[in-house]
Amino acid sequence: METAEFDFLVDREKIRDCLARLSRGEDRRDADLISGCYWPDATDDHGVFVGSFADYLAWVVPGTPSIPVTLHTLGQSLIDLRGASAFVETHVTAYHRIDMEGQQRDVVIGGRYLDRMQKRGREWRIAHRIMINDWLKDFGRSVDWSQGLLGMPLLTDHSVGSAHGDHSEAFFKGL
Repeated sequence: METAEFDFLVDREKIRDCLARLSRGEDRRDADLISGCYWPDATDDHGVFVGSFADYLAWVVPGTPSIPVTLHTLGQSLIDLRGASAFVETHVTAYHRIDMEGQQRDVVIGGRYLDRMQKRGREWRIAHRIMINDWLKDFGRSVDWSQGLLGMPLLTDHSVGSAHGDHSEAFFKGL
């Protein structure tokens, strides 16, 4: 493999890794993970939020108490590399558990992230993000996990996820 081809593949993988770390950071409301994915001078346009990266970070961390759980699942990414810049479209399905007037509901948004990414040194990060919202589905009342899963009781205390304090935090610390 030629050096240029190898560099091309490494750059694409670094971009995908950045996007995966960002999704985890947003779901866990982890400021350090999120900060490692945006350049400090970046901007963000989620439609319901438009502003600087610093303002976005303050908005998304700690998040709103009315949305205790999110789960961002990434689909395919179209990555158009142009030297030290990349234009990236990534499909996303974003689950949100939302407290609406005392009732927790499951809402899923489908859309696409349009990221203009920059490579500075050997690192790829987002310089500007736009969220395109394509669809939304309100699935109604959330499951009551105290009742188990499909009629079977949960046997461990780490079987249900949350933005903070779930088992994945211990998992990534090496248990």
